[in-house]
Amino acid sequence: MGIKSFLPGSLGFGTAPLGNMFRDIPDDEASATVHAAWDHGIRYFDTAPFYGAGLSEIRLGEALADRPRDEYVLSTKVGRVILDELEDPASRELGEKGGLFEHGRPNKMINDYSADATLRSIEDSLRRLRTDRLDIVWVHDVAQDFYGDEWLAQYETARTGAFRVLQRLRDEGVIRAWGLGVNRVEPLELTLDLDEPRPDAFLLAGRYTLLDHDRALERLLPAAVAQDVDIVVGGPYSSGILAGGRHFEYQEAPAAIVAKVERLKALAAEHGVGIKAAALQFALAHPATAAAVPGATRPSRIAEDVAALRETVPAAFWAALREEKLIAPTAPVPAL
Repeated sequence: MGIKSFLPGSLGFGTAPLGNMFRDIPDDEASATVHAAWDHGIRYFDTAPFYGAGLSEIRLGEALADRPRDEYVLSTKVGRVILDELEDPASRELGEKGGLFEHGRPNKMINDYSADATLRSIEDSLRRLRTDRLDIVWVHDVAQDFYGDEWLAQYETARTGAFRVLQRLRDEGVIRAWGLGVNRVEPLELTLDLDEPRPDAFLLAGRYTLLDHDRALERLLPAAVAQDVDIVVGGPYSSGILAGGRHFEYQEAPAAIVAKVERLKALAAEHGVGIKAAALQFALAHPATAAAVPGATRPSRIAEDVAALRETVPAAFWAALREEKLIAPTAPVPAL
């Protein structure tokens, strides 16, 4: 179990922005960003049908079409099927992610975690990505509304459908690993308690960051380490607010979060530390973490991520964060 053995480094590229997240991104800009990631040595790419109703997968597939398939690791997701039927992307009911991909393709998306839908989703993703195989498949946003009335039925459909299909594909060598890709801790805790199926890893978005890590740190990450289930950290910049953006949890950041980020930035400046370096290296410091996959839509952002990973962050900075109670006292920090 686990995925650390075959991941090519701790920094990947999360391609949600290539689905026109927040804005209409020109094709050439999207392509240039993928090529910049490759030129900077990034060899792990994560995508999903949800990202712009297939747009991210299409763009990623085009950009990687001439790259040797054995030289990179590719993950995508199941749980949402893209239809030929069209709709207005801006009118989709997506809960907290509403409006996120209003500039994406107009194809209708449906949630379906059944076995048949899982196989169909994989087949469709292979076509959009222009590849013959996937390395990791995540079950996307299952039980997203964990406190609603329908979450348990959806989770049970995924457990008996998508989970078992993906475990069979892994055991047959069709894929190398599977797990859940969510931005809630609870579905992951529930899955770790299962006798079977047994995942290899989780992609956890936004729940192990400088701004939000207490719940994951308390139970999930220790259990993951104990069971050899690796964590890929998605959204290490908390939807962009830790990288100079305005969004947190996919929406405009509230005043309390903006104030906390200003405190973090002030301490970072005091110690000569880049806030992106602090955010990225914090997420990677936990022994459960196999990689982080920040998103980007401009080549310059890729260069910033690579520089942030390499930047030296003094121990005094982490000590100051603990003293100011900006990170949990038990959160691991990078060793110098």
